[in-house]
Amino acid sequence: MIDDPGRSGATRYVLFDVDGTLIDAVDNQRLVWRTWAERYGLDADEVHRVALRTRPMETFAQVAPERDPRECLAALHELEDEDVRSGTYTAFAGASELLSALQPGTWALVTSNYEHRVRGRFARTGLPVPDVLVDAAAVEEGKPSPVPYLRAAARLGARPEQCLVIEDAPSGVESGLRAGMTVWGVNTPSAVDGVHRHFGTLHEAVRDIVAFAGGCDGGGGER
Repeated sequence: MIDDPGRSGATRYVLFDVDGTLIDAVDNQRLVWRTWAERYGLDADEVHRVALRTRPMETFAQVAPERDPRECLAALHELEDEDVRSGTYTAFAGASELLSALQPGTWALVTSNYEHRVRGRFARTGLPVPDVLVDAAAVEEGKPSPVPYLRAAARLGARPEQCLVIEDAPSGVESGLRAGMTVWGVNTPSAVDGVHRHFGTLHEAVRDIVAFAGGCDGGGGER
Protein backbone atom coordinates (compact mmCIF):
# COMPACT_ATOMS: atom_id res chain seq x y z
CA MET A 1 0.00 0.00 0.00
CA ILE A 2 1.25 3.51 -0.84
CA ASP A 3 1.46 5.79 2.18
CA ASP A 4 -0.38 9.11 1.94
CA PRO A 5 2.30 11.60 0.82
CA GLY A 6 0.52 14.26 2.85
CA ARG A 7 1.30 12.36 6.05
CA SER A 8 3.58 14.45 8.27
CA GLY A 9 6.59 13.27 10.21
CA ALA A 10 8.04 10.85 7.67
CA THR A 11 10.97 11.56 5.39
CA ARG A 12 10.10 11.18 1.74
CA TYR A 13 12.50 10.40 -1.10
CA VAL A 14 12.52 11.08 -4.82
CA LEU A 15 14.05 8.64 -7.32
CA PHE A 16 14.65 9.97 -10.83
CA ASP A 17 15.14 8.26 -14.13
CA VAL A 18 17.71 10.19 -16.22
CA ASP A 19 17.35 10.01 -20.02
CA GLY A 20 14.00 11.40 -21.09
CA THR A 21 13.20 12.56 -17.55
CA LEU A 22 15.97 14.98 -16.51
CA ILE A 23 18.14 14.99 -19.65
CA ASP A 24 16.84 15.35 -23.20
CA ALA A 25 18.93 12.74 -25.03
CA VAL A 26 16.50 11.73 -27.79
CA ASP A 27 18.50 13.28 -30.64
CA ASN A 28 21.76 11.90 -29.22
CA GLN A 29 20.39 8.38 -29.01
CA ARG A 30 18.99 8.59 -32.52
CA LEU A 31 22.38 9.77 -33.88
CA VAL A 32 24.30 7.06 -32.02
CA TRP A 33 22.06 4.31 -33.35
CA ARG A 34 22.15 5.79 -36.88
CA THR A 35 25.95 5.82 -36.85
CA TRP A 36 26.00 2.27 -35.47
CA ALA A 37 23.56 1.06 -38.14
CA GLU A 38 25.55 2.66 -40.95
CA ARG A 39 28.70 0.96 -39.69
CA TYR A 40 27.00 -2.41 -40.21
CA GLY A 41 25.21 -1.48 -43.43
CA LEU A 42 21.76 -1.61 -41.83
CA ASP A 43 18.66 0.53 -42.24
CA ALA A 44 19.09 3.24 -39.62
CA ASP A 45 15.39 4.01 -39.19
CA GLU A 46 14.53 0.35 -38.66
CA VAL A 47 17.38 -0.13 -36.18
CA HIS A 48 16.29 2.92 -34.18
CA ARG A 49 12.68 1.74 -34.18
CA VAL A 50 13.73 -1.61 -32.69
CA ALA A 51 16.18 -0.01 -30.25
CA LEU A 52 13.45 2.19 -28.78
CA ARG A 53 11.59 -0.83 -27.41
CA THR A 54 14.36 -3.35 -26.66
CA ARG A 55 17.62 -3.57 -24.75
CA PRO A 56 20.82 -3.44 -26.87
CA MET A 57 21.49 -7.19 -26.88
CA GLU A 58 17.90 -7.82 -27.94
CA THR A 59 18.23 -5.15 -30.62
CA PHE A 60 21.33 -6.83 -32.04
CA ALA A 61 19.56 -10.20 -32.09
CA GLN A 62 16.75 -8.73 -34.19
CA VAL A 63 18.59 -6.44 -36.58
CA ALA A 64 21.98 -8.18 -36.91
CA PRO A 65 21.52 -11.83 -35.85
CA GLU A 66 24.60 -12.95 -37.80
CA ARG A 67 26.90 -10.56 -35.95
CA ASP A 68 28.80 -11.20 -32.73
CA PRO A 69 26.67 -9.40 -30.11
CA ARG A 70 29.75 -8.63 -28.02
CA GLU A 71 31.33 -6.85 -30.98
CA CYS A 72 28.08 -4.99 -31.59
CA LEU A 73 27.89 -3.89 -27.97
CA ALA A 74 31.51 -2.74 -27.93
CA ALA A 75 30.88 -0.62 -31.02
CA LEU A 76 27.75 0.87 -29.47
CA HIS A 77 29.57 1.70 -26.22
CA GLU A 78 32.36 3.37 -28.18
CA LEU A 79 29.85 5.59 -29.98
CA GLU A 80 27.96 6.39 -26.79
CA ASP A 81 31.12 7.36 -24.95
CA GLU A 82 32.18 9.62 -27.82
CA ASP A 83 28.74 11.22 -27.80
CA VAL A 84 29.10 12.02 -24.09
CA ARG A 85 32.42 13.74 -24.86
CA SER A 86 31.34 15.67 -27.95
CA GLY A 87 27.55 15.68 -28.18
CA THR A 88 25.22 18.49 -27.22
CA TYR A 89 22.97 17.81 -24.24
CA THR A 90 20.12 19.78 -22.75
CA ALA A 91 18.53 19.44 -19.33
CA PHE A 92 14.75 19.64 -19.38
CA ALA A 93 13.29 22.92 -18.16
CA GLY A 94 12.93 22.82 -14.39
CA ALA A 95 15.55 20.11 -13.81
CA SER A 96 18.20 22.38 -12.29
CA GLU A 97 15.68 24.22 -10.12
CA LEU A 98 14.17 20.94 -8.94
CA LEU A 99 17.37 19.10 -8.04
CA SER A 100 18.80 22.15 -6.28
CA ALA A 101 15.66 22.39 -4.13
CA LEU A 102 15.92 18.83 -2.81
CA GLN A 103 17.80 18.06 0.38
CA PRO A 104 20.99 15.95 0.04
CA GLY A 105 20.35 12.34 0.93
CA THR A 106 16.69 12.47 -0.07
CA TRP A 107 17.00 11.79 -3.79
CA ALA A 108 18.76 9.44 -6.18
CA LEU A 109 19.24 8.63 -9.86
CA VAL A 110 18.13 5.26 -11.24
CA THR A 111 19.26 4.72 -14.82
CA SER A 112 19.64 1.97 -17.40
CA ASN A 113 22.75 3.79 -18.61
CA TYR A 114 26.22 3.72 -17.05
CA GLU A 115 27.45 6.00 -14.28
CA HIS A 116 30.35 7.56 -16.21
CA ARG A 117 27.98 8.63 -18.98
CA VAL A 118 25.47 10.06 -16.53
CA ARG A 119 28.22 12.03 -14.80
CA GLY A 120 29.47 13.27 -18.16
CA ARG A 121 26.02 14.46 -19.19
CA PHE A 122 25.35 16.09 -15.84
CA ALA A 123 28.69 17.89 -16.02
CA ARG A 124 27.77 19.17 -19.48
CA THR A 125 24.39 20.46 -18.30
CA GLY A 126 25.41 21.72 -14.85
CA LEU A 127 23.08 19.40 -12.93
CA PRO A 128 24.16 18.17 -9.48
CA VAL A 129 24.90 14.47 -8.98
CA PRO A 130 23.49 12.86 -5.81
CA ASP A 131 25.33 10.46 -3.50
CA VAL A 132 23.16 7.55 -4.67
CA LEU A 133 23.27 6.60 -8.36
CA VAL A 134 22.08 3.15 -9.40
CA ASP A 135 23.23 2.36 -12.95
CA ALA A 136 23.19 -0.63 -15.30
CA ALA A 137 26.30 -2.09 -13.71
CA ALA A 138 24.81 -1.97 -10.21
CA VAL A 139 22.05 -4.52 -10.81
CA GLU A 140 21.69 -7.81 -12.65
CA GLU A 141 18.05 -7.11 -13.50
CA GLY A 142 17.24 -3.80 -15.16
CA LYS A 143 13.92 -2.05 -15.62
CA PRO A 144 11.09 -3.16 -15.76
CA SER A 145 12.30 -5.29 -12.85
CA PRO A 146 11.71 -3.56 -9.49
CA VAL A 147 15.33 -4.26 -8.50
CA PRO A 148 16.88 -0.92 -9.61
CA TYR A 149 14.42 1.20 -7.64
CA LEU A 150 14.50 -1.10 -4.63
CA ARG A 151 18.32 -0.92 -4.67
CA ALA A 152 18.20 2.89 -4.67
CA ALA A 153 15.70 2.95 -1.81
CA ALA A 154 17.86 0.58 0.23
CA ARG A 155 20.94 2.74 -0.31
CA LEU A 156 19.00 5.80 0.84
CA GLY A 157 17.67 3.94 3.88
CA ALA A 158 14.13 4.38 2.64
CA ARG A 159 11.08 2.13 2.54
CA PRO A 160 9.32 1.78 -0.81
CA GLU A 161 6.20 3.52 0.46
CA GLN A 162 8.30 6.61 1.25
CA CYS A 163 9.53 6.92 -2.34
CA LEU A 164 8.31 8.88 -5.33
CA VAL A 165 9.55 7.71 -8.73
CA ILE A 166 9.75 10.20 -11.63
CA GLU A 167 9.75 8.46 -15.02
CA ASP A 168 8.94 8.94 -18.69
CA ALA A 169 9.12 5.38 -20.07
CA PRO A 170 6.74 2.42 -19.66
CA SER A 171 9.52 0.08 -18.49
CA GLY A 172 10.57 2.54 -15.79
CA VAL A 173 7.00 3.14 -14.68
CA GLU A 174 6.49 -0.61 -14.37
CA SER A 175 9.73 -0.90 -12.39
CA GLY A 176 8.62 1.72 -9.88
CA LEU A 177 5.13 0.28 -9.52
CA ARG A 178 6.45 -3.24 -8.97
CA ALA A 179 8.74 -1.80 -6.29
CA GLY A 180 5.65 -0.57 -4.42
CA MET A 181 6.37 3.13 -4.93
CA THR A 182 4.35 6.16 -5.96
CA VAL A 183 5.07 6.84 -9.64
CA TRP A 184 4.55 10.11 -11.50
CA GLY A 185 5.06 10.40 -15.24
CA VAL A 186 6.59 13.39 -17.04
CA ASN A 187 7.54 14.53 -20.55
CA THR A 188 4.95 12.50 -22.46
CA PRO A 189 1.86 13.85 -24.23
CA SER A 190 -0.37 11.27 -22.54
CA ALA A 191 -0.09 9.30 -19.33
CA VAL A 192 1.88 6.06 -19.30
CA ASP A 193 -0.30 3.22 -18.03
CA GLY A 194 -0.19 2.89 -14.26
CA VAL A 195 1.20 6.27 -13.21
CA HIS A 196 -0.42 7.87 -10.19
CA ARG A 197 -0.08 11.34 -11.74
CA HIS A 198 0.87 12.63 -15.17
CA PHE A 199 2.57 15.89 -16.14
CA GLY A 200 3.14 16.90 -19.73
CA THR A 201 6.54 18.32 -18.84
CA LEU A 202 9.01 18.04 -15.99
CA HIS A 203 8.70 21.78 -15.42
CA GLU A 204 4.98 21.40 -14.65
CA ALA A 205 5.82 18.82 -11.97
CA VAL A 206 8.55 20.75 -10.13
CA ARG A 207 6.36 22.36 -7.48
CA ASP A 208 4.53 19.14 -6.63
CA ILE A 209 7.72 17.06 -6.49
CA VAL A 210 9.33 19.53 -4.11
CA ALA A 211 6.15 19.55 -2.02
CA PHE A 212 6.18 15.74 -1.84
CA ALA A 213 9.79 15.73 -0.67
CA GLY A 214 9.21 18.57 1.76
CA GLY A 215 6.22 17.04 3.48
CA CYS A 216 3.57 19.28 1.94
CA ASP A 217 0.55 17.96 0.11
CA GLY A 218 1.73 17.32 -3.46
CA GLY A 219 -1.32 15.32 -4.42
CA GLY A 220 0.39 11.92 -4.57
CA GLY A 221 -1.56 8.78 -5.15
CA GLU A 222 -4.12 10.61 -7.29
CA ARG A 223 -5.12 8.97 -10.54
